[in-house]
Amino acid sequence: MKLTVNGEQSEFADGITVFELLEQLNLLGQFVAVECNYSIVPYKTFKTVNLHDGDKIELVTLVGGG
Repeated sequence: MKLTVNGEQSEFADGITVFELLEQLNLLGQFVAVECNYSIVPYKTFKTVNLHDGDKIELVTLVGGG
């Protein structure tokens, strides 16, 4: 299936969860805010929210510095 992640379209396996997407993008262990089709996905639901063909995903990570 095709997902648009931060403006770039990519292919992923059908029916992956938000958690699996983050795993494939090597973002597990980081604080990540996830938005799917303009709605925030709560952290507690990352393992249960399935993604669908055409979904638009925005991922935001925190960057420290000063």
